Amino acid sequence: MSQPGVPSSGGASTGLQVQNGAASSLGSPYVNGPVQNALMSSQVSVSQGYNSQLPGPYPHLMPAKTSLNPVSAQNNYGGSQTVCTLSNYQGPGQTLNRPPMVSNPVTTSLHSGPVPRMPPPTSQIPAATSMPSGSFLAGVNLPPPLNWQYSSPSTGSQTNHCPHPSSQPSISGNTNVTTNHQHVFSGDPSLQNSCLKSGGTSNTSNESMVVHNSYDEIEGGGFLATPQLTNKNPKMGRNVGYSYPSLPPGYQNTPLPGTTGMPPSSLNYPSGPLAFNQTPVGANHLTASVHGLSLHPEGLRVINLLQERSMLPTTPLQPPVPNLHEDIQKLNCNPELFRCTLTSIPQTQALLNKAKLPLGLLLHPFKDLVQLPVVTSSTIVRCRSCRTYINPFVSFLDQRRWKCNLCYRVNDVPEEFMYNPLTRVYGEPHRRPEVQNATIEFMAPSEYMLRPPQPPVYLFVFDVSHNAVETGYLNLVCQSLLDNLDLLPGNTRTKIGFITFDSTIHFYSLQEGLSQPQMLIVSDIEDVFIPMPENLLVNLNESKELVQDLLKTLPQMFTKTLETQSALGPALQAAFKLMSPTGGRISVFQTQLPNLGVGALKPREEPNQRSSAKEIHLTPSTDFYKKLALDCSGQQVAVDLFLLSGQYSDLASLGCISRYSAGSVYYYPSYHHQHNPVQVQKLQKELHRYLTRKIGFEAVMRIRCTKGLSIHTFHGNFFVRSTDLLSLPNVNPDAGYAVQMSVEENLTDTQLVSFQSALLYTSSKGERRIRVHTLCLPVVSTLNEVFLGADVQAISGLLANMAVDRCITASLSDARDALVNAVIDSLSAYRSLVLSNQQPGLMVPFSLRLFPLFVLALLKQKSFQTGTNTRLDERIFAMCQVKNQPLVYFMLTTHPSLYRVDNLSDEGALNINDRTIPQPPILQLSVEKLSRDGAFLMDAGSVMMLWVGKNCGQNFLNHVLGVQNYASIPQTMTDLPELDTAESARTIAFISWLREQRPFFPILYVIRDESPIKANFLQNMVEDRTESALSYYEFLLHIQQQVNK
Repeated sequence: MSQPGVPSSGGASTGLQVQNGAASSLGSPYVNGPVQNALMSSQVSVSQGYNSQLPGPYPHLMPAKTSLNPVSAQNNYGGSQTVCTLSNYQGPGQTLNRPPMVSNPVTTSLHSGPVPRMPPPTSQIPAATSMPSGSFLAGVNLPPPLNWQYSSPSTGSQTNHCPHPSSQPSISGNTNVTTNHQHVFSGDPSLQNSCLKSGGTSNTSNESMVVHNSYDEIEGGGFLATPQLTNKNPKMGRNVGYSYPSLPPGYQNTPLPGTTGMPPSSLNYPSGPLAFNQTPVGANHLTASVHGLSLHPEGLRVINLLQERSMLPTTPLQPPVPNLHEDIQKLNCNPELFRCTLTSIPQTQALLNKAKLPLGLLLHPFKDLVQLPVVTSSTIVRCRSCRTYINPFVSFLDQRRWKCNLCYRVNDVPEEFMYNPLTRVYGEPHRRPEVQNATIEFMAPSEYMLRPPQPPVYLFVFDVSHNAVETGYLNLVCQSLLDNLDLLPGNTRTKIGFITFDSTIHFYSLQEGLSQPQMLIVSDIEDVFIPMPENLLVNLNESKELVQDLLKTLPQMFTKTLETQSALGPALQAAFKLMSPTGGRISVFQTQLPNLGVGALKPREEPNQRSSAKEIHLTPSTDFYKKLALDCSGQQVAVDLFLLSGQYSDLASLGCISRYSAGSVYYYPSYHHQHNPVQVQKLQKELHRYLTRKIGFEAVMRIRCTKGLSIHTFHGNFFVRSTDLLSLPNVNPDAGYAVQMSVEENLTDTQLVSFQSALLYTSSKGERRIRVHTLCLPVVSTLNEVFLGADVQAISGLLANMAVDRCITASLSDARDALVNAVIDSLSAYRSLVLSNQQPGLMVPFSLRLFPLFVLALLKQKSFQTGTNTRLDERIFAMCQVKNQPLVYFMLTTHPSLYRVDNLSDEGALNINDRTIPQPPILQLSVEKLSRDGAFLMDAGSVMMLWVGKNCGQNFLNHVLGVQNYASIPQTMTDLPELDTAESARTIAFISWLREQRPFFPILYVIRDESPIKANFLQNMVEDRTESALSYYEFLLHIQQQVNK
């Protein structure tokens, strides 16, 4: 069946708003393709990725390569479909243009330049006036290339570009395209929102008759181009107030005994629907009055930061609670999974522009959860128009009809949904678990599959050059694999394989029946081929002994090697060819700069230029790794990169292999099994987590939002397959994502908006599942209410993602200026438009009291700090973390927590599983808070530092550190001894508890006054002056000077 093409967005476009693309054919690490001035509508043929028209067995899925187009430099595989050229490429962090819903959307943008300039008040700015640079400012139209943009789509004709689906496969062919360096994704880009989905308006239960050939059709697109008879913007009079039972995991939707196949009337259901007697809560009760704001006890306070600098709470900062009726709020999504930068959504884009605050979502969709309701049902109820999954925030008009909370269409309640197996009552659809839980997981029926669910496939690719053998990493990794082989997520279908490489590529045949593994060497790295492909990826259960033999012998096989070259590129090509038929996960371990074959790199770091913002190489030097990652994504393969290197390895280029294939990057600088034991401990702990954690295969994720709101930019590791469908060949529980949004259509007729993320994936047990999170927030009409609901951590996280993109497209100094101006602009807006009486000082709303502090912390974070002590790969890795870490971990890395630990007590302690966990207060990050007679623990996310003062009490030295005096503390102490003392038990319990809350392993350093690492400890003192930024007080004075201009 031919695939309808992806139209250029909404017809005519004013230009491709490239949020993070360097203006070169190579592109940047965060852009999929060259920057173009306009979206082209010319079409090129590209493969479906699977060679059969219908989902079939795996052997038929091997791509059949056809000729290379000399003009567009693209590979075509069998089974063509039509997509736009590379100028329409949409990758992580690239600005997307959706079909507009209004005639005059307002574009908001971030612009760059020196910090001191300030814009005039918003009311004086016409929409098209060019603005001073260097800030995240809403409401201006600037040229696309070097701007951060919250961009809305251009106004243009909304032509439906979809050809009619044909029952015949189309002929594969190449269309000449004038743009060079084109690489077209070999997966299945699919229908955009303006296209009619086949089967898109039928009930899910009836869709099994539809043959799907794209993930976009399976998951369902956004708003369909079909006229609706429903009210365009009805008032959302939400029926709430019912109590709900807790849902045990694994709930099965089974009818009562003896009721199978019986007509509804036999279930004591009288003829005609019953009166629907939920207690309606009037619209005036939906949101609490701002003036009696019970949810923000201090929310209405205005603070002068110059007088009240100590605003950091002594307990971990909690996200603001949306100002919703309690019946709605108790059903809302956990902010650890789904949170918005503004918990009160502005009614119009103009109001958002005035606030000068970014609007966006931060997600942690696959987080490990203690309780997750799982629904097994033959019917997954979704809106027939926008394909939203039924959720707690829909309205039931009566027992038979429900109104979608995203597009307002009225839908029928399917017959099967009328029965609630939990209460065993018929006729209460609003009490079903799907309508009682904002986070829920569905077991997906067969119509949610393009092919049979893939088996878990794990391929390990090891660098075995002389440099790699010298580090000794292979011993640890092979031992860790041996220890965790039975814990790899999977089932009887799990497959495993190994490749090693230096200047040649070595494969290992693990065929059942061999007495020992057989090594096959391919020395032709120019044209890599797979010898005996059927024996290289083997069933783990059937070949476990051979796999164990190989892991035991592998570390010794290369101990005498003199081979110094590294052919990483060809090894990855081989891995891709081996994995293509099934998909799965490639874990590659690399210890140096690749210097042989395709993908070879040259050293680019010059230590003297580390601080020069314009000279540092943040963009990739080749597009090889990005192109290969896109090929991997098309075949459901993700690549995780473990970089264990003491030398410059060009992570800016290598990282692309993980970024675009939805993989992860792990970095262990200066790894050595003898000289750096803390890195050995860190790798060991993190490998255990990596090998045993939950994993989802062949996943796609879509984020939907209420009509009137629009998502335009995505951040994270993935490939954007169609307008808003994220391709995630692997999804893991430690990955975070962010999106930017705008208000495209006034929300004046609704009091609530909702956001929903749907993640469709295959579990390691071969089950197709859909995890859905839904968030509901109030709409407000005044600027003061927008500021009151600001979530300062989420705002900081989103700004950091945007700042990484600005570093790539412009420069480090531009990104730093824009961060500073984000604070200046929003506080200027608050001062000029909200405060009635102009007082001296730096006046901020309570919600933003930590905004200047967090931005100052960002300026001192490795991604954005200046100075020559930051190695380039370390900076790039920090930027990778910004893009891929869930918010809670990122904030800890940016603004560490400081505790005094020499006087821990049980007062206020937590009791968890019979353990007592002390809870010392969090201190400000300033040397002023330290004292020489104490010991202070700094938790900086991936590292912990315990600074011991010179005059620290003998009690702590003896009972916690186990030393006689201060001079006896070892210079390289990285573990606390387990002593039989109450003080030791408390300290170790506290540190262990902090470590348990994150998926990575923070190293602990014990620091004396003269320790070399003390400089790192002081570098994290955000409130003190450092080489890269002002002190907190100086920063506040600077902000005040700009705000009061």
